[in-house]
Amino acid sequence: METGQPSRTAFSAARYRAAHQLIEGGEIFSDPLAVRILGVPPDAEEAPGRRAMRLFIAARTRFAEDALAVAVAGGTRQLFILGAGLDTFAYRNPWPELRVFEVDHPETQAFKRERLAETGIRVPQTLTYVPVDFETGKLRLTAEPGAFFLWLGVVPYLTRAGFDETLGLIAATERAEVVFDYAMPPSSMSPERQAALEARAARVARIGEPWQTYFMPDDLAAELRGRGFGEIEDLGPAELAARWFGRPDVPKGAPGGHVVHARRS
Repeated sequence: METGQPSRTAFSAARYRAAHQLIEGGEIFSDPLAVRILGVPPDAEEAPGRRAMRLFIAARTRFAEDALAVAVAGGTRQLFILGAGLDTFAYRNPWPELRVFEVDHPETQAFKRERLAETGIRVPQTLTYVPVDFETGKLRLTAEPGAFFLWLGVVPYLTRAGFDETLGLIAATERAEVVFDYAMPPSSMSPERQAALEARAARVARIGEPWQTYFMPDDLAAELRGRGFGEIEDLGPAELAARWFGRPDVPKGAPGGHVVHARRS
């Protein structure tokens, strides 16, 4: 993050979500506001190196909102979107009984609210904005039992201390559920994949938002269980490819980006 500027990686994720609506027709994840909120033309044509990230972002969002739907059906009435960026869920929320809290850096929130005003997207009464810097500010939330936390596109950019503090806050909520994504360390990958990941990490580092935290799946699962999350679903490249991309041929355990859903018993 640059002082006085919104998160550039959050804007990039929004461009990928919008591009998915145009290139794949929102086949994995449909978002009628994704293009509208962006304010600039998304990449509407296929480009080398972008497809994998675009589909991963679409899949992680679909996975998260599918899990949220089950939670709401089971009685969840609070949703905290941590690092909301230009996410549009709060503005197309189909459940009037679900209260949404968008938690993000003040500069990014200010930029988003400008975009909402310029595009005429209505801010619903069920939404509350919570400004915070995850690294330097103290996150304080009044979460009721069964609250749901969406934490997408944030964890790799946090220090381990920042991750631990936020996860601890989530874990302090009785019957909390959380969905977040994470990256496996470059050392776990083939030389070719490692080079690609390190090149991407270098790009985001140059704009002031470096990747800082990686996990191996077994280590992360142990961390979650240690904090009381008894139900864990972790989808890596093989599971994502089989579920949404019609690719059952990806080897189980293949390294890459993961998305995990965990619930405290």
